[in-house]
Amino acid sequence: MPKKGPMPTYATIDDYIADQPIEVQSVLQELRAIIREAAPDAVEVPNYKVPTFTLVPRGKRDQQIMMAGYAKFVSFYPFPTTLAAFAEALKGFKQGKGSVQFPLDQPLPKELIMQMVRFRREEILKEGK
Repeated sequence: MPKKGPMPTYATIDDYIADQPIEVQSVLQELRAIIREAAPDAVEVPNYKVPTFTLVPRGKRDQQIMMAGYAKFVSFYPFPTTLAAFAEALKGFKQGKGSVQFPLDQPLPKELIMQMVRFRREEILKEGK
């Protein structure tokens, strides 16, 4: 986070985004719209103090994807198996455990993000059977 001190708890995703610097807000809004386009039934919940999207009804932690804003990038947390499945396409992006960083000064890879969201949702649905 670009601000110092403990991370606050937000009541809504809108509250989280509004508390970010302007340049981060716009990228988070764009990422949010991409996620919603890929998974229109996803339920938005503030969870783990960041915006979270539950991909299946009453989805547990491993059935959610998350996003977070930072000073120079936004992080997208689609789940480690998703990152592994898209490793080749993600080569140009910095990654962490379960996350990929999209720099603020570059366009979001919309189609790639949509494919990852759809992949993770399908993966969850298959696990449930």
